[in-house]
Amino acid sequence: MEERAQELALYIIENKATVRAAASRFGISKSTVHKDLSERLPVINRGLYQQVKEVLNENKAERHIRGGIATRKKYKGK
Repeated sequence: MEERAQELALYIIENKATVRAAASRFGISKSTVHKDLSERLPVINRGLYQQVKEVLNENKAERHIRGGIATRKKYKGK
């Protein structure tokens, strides 16, 4: 689990990926990704946790924009 948490963090940092994308890539649930990153990672590697936290906060701030784009595509037919 510790190794998986670090691999998830590195994947998210390198790819600016979302929790959903990381879960899909590693074949686990979003809840597991979130638990690994928010509970396990700070204990294992605090520096890596700080880096991944920045990416996740950025994603959270931008999600309403991505949602709007997805809705536009849905109704535009593209």
